[in-house]
Amino acid sequence: MLRIAIVDDHPIVVKGLKDLLEMEPEWTVVGCFHTGNSLLAFMADNEADIILLDISLPDTSGIRLCKEIRRRWPDTQIVAVSNLSDRSIIQQMLQQGAGAYILKTATPEEVTQCITEVMGGNIFISKEVQEIISRPGLNAPATIPELTKREKQILQLLAEGKRSADIAAELFISPLTVKTHRATLLQKFGVSNMVALVKSARELQLI
Repeated sequence: MLRIAIVDDHPIVVKGLKDLLEMEPEWTVVGCFHTGNSLLAFMADNEADIILLDISLPDTSGIRLCKEIRRRWPDTQIVAVSNLSDRSIIQQMLQQGAGAYILKTATPEEVTQCITEVMGGNIFISKEVQEIISRPGLNAPATIPELTKREKQILQLLAEGKRSADIAAELFISPLTVKTHRATLLQKFGVSNMVALVKSARELQLI
């Protein structure tokens, strides 16, 4: 019996996947989870052969969770199931050990084929995802940027729509220091403006 876990914070997605997977007589869903921590707590005392993992979770990034799962349970396979079609996100998931990446627009047949291929030791990338990967490179970071505590604070305040002067006053630093941190953040994320910076940071679950 193939033991499958599902991690997604949208109940309707979880139910749809669970109903689909349990149509296969030799597959069983051993757990459905809405956060990364709840999955890790389950895995501490239980086993899953394969995990269907969303990228955007309330408490962590699916990319970080994938890395942690592969470190602690190397025999457990991971399939990324996401709405995110960003090339860098796809590449990072595969680099962290995911055996497949499919979008939530995938057909039921693609989902079952994906799981069969991954459990057979193969990498599965849906046709739609292959097209995304083959596009010309984007100005997105190749890895999750490493941020200092101060950079994280400023990033959060920028995401809240605050101006440099307001941030400087709140953190008791000079506006010039804020400006310097803003420039550094743009460079680390490989973007050219604040809108793209905040968007990228949210996709990577950094804010």
